[in-house]
Amino acid sequence: MLARHIQYFLAVAEHLSFTRAAAALHVSQPALSQQVRQLEESLGAQLFDRSGRTTRLTDAGEVYLRYARRAAQELEEAKRAIHDVGDLSRGALRIAVTPTFTTYLVGPLVEAFHSRYPHITLDVRELSQERMEALLLADGLDVGIAFEQVQAQDIEATPLLVETLALVVNDRHPLATAQSVGLQALSAQSLILLGTEFATREQIDRFCQQHDIRPQVRMEANAISAVIEIVRRTALATLLPATIALAHEDLLAIALDPVRLQRTAVLMQRRGAYQSAAARAFIELANEVVGERLFSKRPCRAAPSAPRPGT
Repeated sequence: MLARHIQYFLAVAEHLSFTRAAAALHVSQPALSQQVRQLEESLGAQLFDRSGRTTRLTDAGEVYLRYARRAAQELEEAKRAIHDVGDLSRGALRIAVTPTFTTYLVGPLVEAFHSRYPHITLDVRELSQERMEALLLADGLDVGIAFEQVQAQDIEATPLLVETLALVVNDRHPLATAQSVGLQALSAQSLILLGTEFATREQIDRFCQQHDIRPQVRMEANAISAVIEIVRRTALATLLPATIALAHEDLLAIALDPVRLQRTAVLMQRRGAYQSAAARAFIELANEVVGERLFSKRPCRAAPSAPRPGT
């Protein structure tokens, strides 16, 4: 009964309308109103001001809303905990990755996980790190894979791998036979880069500023697949994780010299959140895949990203 009261209260608070909340919950408006009145009576406080043309939260309602959201989140965690099966014969897992990991990391991870735990339902999303952190905090995700520059204090980040970015070119590019490229030589290269909304682009721009590199950005794209396809078909180069070149026979990753552009990828979870058996298994398997499979091959002319120490 308490869960229902909270659910109904949250729906009205979200829609600020008993009519719209009732429609969203698929219940009658009188039934919804009765439940909210019962909640108000049990609390001894009015939660909604119904006197105007629109419904709005009272001061007491604003206070109760903070706790009701927290309670609803914990009740949802409790439900998942009850249904969690330790032997992984069933269950569900919600994971998210930032865009560059979709290109080379998601495939091996999902392949290994599904092969070992075929009855676990996976929900895999590609998200910005900002959105990923917000969903982790709201219990909308179980695990995220992003970068170590975590913004939210309640996100716990565990190092997974050190990713090396390199100059990626096609096998017809003038630099295709080069073993490495000097940092200042980058200023002479015509590049296509990811758009400024990507964390990868932010890291590239910061690296260029630190080393007084003035890249000639001829094109931008909002998808890694588009960047890769353009590099394959033109004389443009790009800066992307060296490991991406592994998946394309006609692409080469050329190491930056003498300073490499590196970043640490992390596994993210909400601090103190319930960790399901599926989440624990995924985290263990992610370290295994990174340490034993993903980097068993090496790009042609750039050292691959290294697994975190101890894996």
